[in-house]
Amino acid sequence: MDVDTRLLRYFVAVAEEGTLTRAAERLHVSQPALTKQIRQLETLLGTRLFTRSRTGMALTGAGRALAGRAPGLLADLDLATRATRAAAARARRVLRVGYLASAANEATQEIVAEFTRRRPDWRAEMRQATWADPTGGLAAGDVDVALVRLPAPGQDLPAQDGLRVAELLTEPRWVALPATHPLAGREVVPFPELLDEPFVAAPAGTGLWRDYWLATAERDGRPVRVGAVTERPDDWLSAIANGYGVALAPASAARFYARPGVVYRPVRDVPPSRIGVAWAPDSAGPAVRDFVRACLAVCRGPAAREPSAPGPQDPPER
Repeated sequence: MDVDTRLLRYFVAVAEEGTLTRAAERLHVSQPALTKQIRQLETLLGTRLFTRSRTGMALTGAGRALAGRAPGLLADLDLATRATRAAAARARRVLRVGYLASAANEATQEIVAEFTRRRPDWRAEMRQATWADPTGGLAAGDVDVALVRLPAPGQDLPAQDGLRVAELLTEPRWVALPATHPLAGREVVPFPELLDEPFVAAPAGTGLWRDYWLATAERDGRPVRVGAVTERPDDWLSAIANGYGVALAPASAARFYARPGVVYRPVRDVPPSRIGVAWAPDSAGPAVRDFVRACLAVCRGPAAREPSAPGPQDPPER
């Protein structure tokens, strides 16, 4: 009997969340659709996996047995899938580059051109990630290297456990406001005047990255009002234009994400935004290191190179 891995993922979500409502939100599916999938899995296995009640979904004995093994099975499958895709990309001489929003701004094209100069037989394939993954796809193993906005999850961990990050650029943080907002006419907005405003935020699971863009460190303990949660620039812009909240943004957003109904103003009293290049040290081959060097050469000057990267004598990528 073959069980669709999607059914197993749905099962694991319900088992971990304890309720259909929270699991459906996590999976971005409707609750009726999730209920149907759980029933389908129970039919395939010939047993009940949950006891349903008003308080949630409790695992049965059979459900606990499956819950003990399913996450490991899915993790092994994900690992195998990522390794296969990475090997296929290397065979095609494609470097998968993740990025968030406007990547490294106007420097992005120069970085790609410098990487191509260093590896003319390779191609950099740009892949935009949602704000639900501030690592730009590295955490999921979908990319080889990423242009990210700091702080990047994992950058404070030891190199063998987390991500390596090299800072490239900084730029001021501005505020994006509805065009009708009372502060929209200001030339500069002091951050204390935004403390009582609702903010458009990244998903809660992004942790420190979300906190940074809500400027929680600059609030002196005052709670944040969240007016909307978004993962993509278009949804973010719509939420601001519709008056659901304001949002801190890099100054470059005024160039890359101009939209009627949204205005950008400089903000005082918050530190600047930082752009970095990130990679997983345990899977960084010569092509990744050359991309990092290209980033540093463009953003810091031709003499810059990542300190711990091997030198020009590296063997070619196979």
